[in-house]
Amino acid sequence: MAQRRRFPAFANPLPALGRSIARRPWVMRAGPLVVLLERLVRLLTRGRHGVLDLAGLPSMELTVLGRRSGVPRTVSLLYVPDGPQRYLLVGSNWGRPEHPSWSANLAAASDAEVHSGGQRVKVRVCRLTGAEREAAWARAVDYWPGYTMEQRLAGPRQFRLFELTAI
Repeated sequence: MAQRRRFPAFANPLPALGRSIARRPWVMRAGPLVVLLERLVRLLTRGRHGVLDLAGLPSMELTVLGRRSGVPRTVSLLYVPDGPQRYLLVGSNWGRPEHPSWSANLAAASDAEVHSGGQRVKVRVCRLTGAEREAAWARAVDYWPGYTMEQRLAGPRQFRLFELTAI
């Protein structure tokens, strides 16, 4: 006997809405509020979820050693899924002219830890350059079109792009 679904299939409209809203410049000014809400939701869910997760977008907590202090630093980030157990991170910093501090720590690291969807995964860090970076940038912009606006806002600063692969 075939199993019946109890509820109709439901497609979450929030990711499409988020991608649409991300193209608006005022969203970049709301960045500090989003970061605050992200921390609050992560605290309440013991790190299992963030604001972006609730909106149907992929987010993670990235833990990497501080490049100077050696102390573990954790930050919540949007990521671009790039295959099984592979993540792309874009150092957009909400379109500000300076690189985000987490990206300097990640650039100095060979490995890190990702906490996403209730799972902790050790990852190998690879900073992308040249043709690899350009191909990854195209995939990132295709996934999250707001990066193009953020790049315009950042001026001449080229975003750092990283590929994290599960070890």
